Amino acid sequence: MAGIKLNANDQNLPVLMARQPIYTKSQDVAAYELLYRDEQGNFIQGLKDDEATLAVLINSYSSVNANNQNENVPFFLKVTDEILLSNQLPDLPRHMFVLQLLAHTDVTPALINRLQQLAKQGYRLALSGFDPADTKFYPLLKVIHVLKLDIQLIGLHRIPNLVKKLKPFNLELLADKVETQDEFRQCLEMGFELYMGYFLSKPCLVRGKKISGNKVVLLQVLNELNNPKSSPQSVEEIALKDPELTYKILRVVNSAAFNVQKEVRSLSHAITLLGMEQIKRWVMLFLTKSEGGKPLELTRTMLVRARMCELMAEILEYETPMDFFIVGLLSQLDVMMDIDMSSLLEQVPLQLNVKSALLEREGPLGQVLKEAEIYETGEFDRLSDLLDRPFYEVAYRHSLKWADQVLNAMHT
Repeated sequence: MAGIKLNANDQNLPVLMARQPIYTKSQDVAAYELLYRDEQGNFIQGLKDDEATLAVLINSYSSVNANNQNENVPFFLKVTDEILLSNQLPDLPRHMFVLQLLAHTDVTPALINRLQQLAKQGYRLALSGFDPADTKFYPLLKVIHVLKLDIQLIGLHRIPNLVKKLKPFNLELLADKVETQDEFRQCLEMGFELYMGYFLSKPCLVRGKKISGNKVVLLQVLNELNNPKSSPQSVEEIALKDPELTYKILRVVNSAAFNVQKEVRSLSHAITLLGMEQIKRWVMLFLTKSEGGKPLELTRTMLVRARMCELMAEILEYETPMDFFIVGLLSQLDVMMDIDMSSLLEQVPLQLNVKSALLEREGPLGQVLKEAEIYETGEFDRLSDLLDRPFYEVAYRHSLKWADQVLNAMHT
């Protein structure tokens, strides 16, 4: 859990890279769409001639923790007709890549023939940017496997009739730009099998909802840990109000997550051995435990964002990187708890600069948080370049790996 020094040349990819999850009906991760941009905004050139780049992608960006195990899920990789027809596409692992055609694809007999060849070779093909009014797309429907429909562009009211028309093609339908849980439910009823969008990133507000009892104890422990006069015994006294919490912390500390020479039998003993900062971090992590059927991916996103904020703070040599971790983690606690952020913060004992960062994205804490949020959505042109560009990608990739390690430790 300790900080690490990042080197911009540490397995540096030739592009900025992020990932956006593609969900199943049960809101499990079925795949990730790769969001990338090199200096010219081109295809990942390194894939053509650098096997190490491919290994980094698969080992870092496709990893997902499910059922207490690390598994790899496929990528949706955007490709142009120029790349396909000029044979620039490397020999990619068929089970790991879905080739995604774009809206501006020039549909020609030569392209159709090339797609048929790729399908015979075992590649799965997807199409994004489908416009029902544009007849150029219809020849592709006989070749592709997955059709991505932008529900905001097409309009939800038009989707049911469109789904009926598409049924003879036996396509796997992916609802794109799903922004709310209500839109997700509507698409679910319409028969979509896959889903993309930020519907997991916004709270379903429940009027008057309070923080659950378990979370209250966690926040009380966190507040005590921030008290300069606190001791291992005073922290333990609060944590013992929730025996399950105490057990979880001890289980984590005794797991492979820490190199502890002897078994830790009490929380005060764990704090004495590991220090307040380490225990504080784990209390923060337990705050991310899913409530109300929230999917595991939301917890993963919270962890990735928290760690990336902390790493960026370390690179920038800011004091108290832990504060940046806290801001990153809490920035989606409103989504986890379905409580408006302003109402949530009224119930949480946090420093004023942390609250300002969460509500207004103000100060150094808010600036770093905003950068992390922009990066994870793949809107790389909006980055204010607090860091040299390669550091963003390396910090993001380290955060992905770290999040999976933590999820394993939390569920051991």
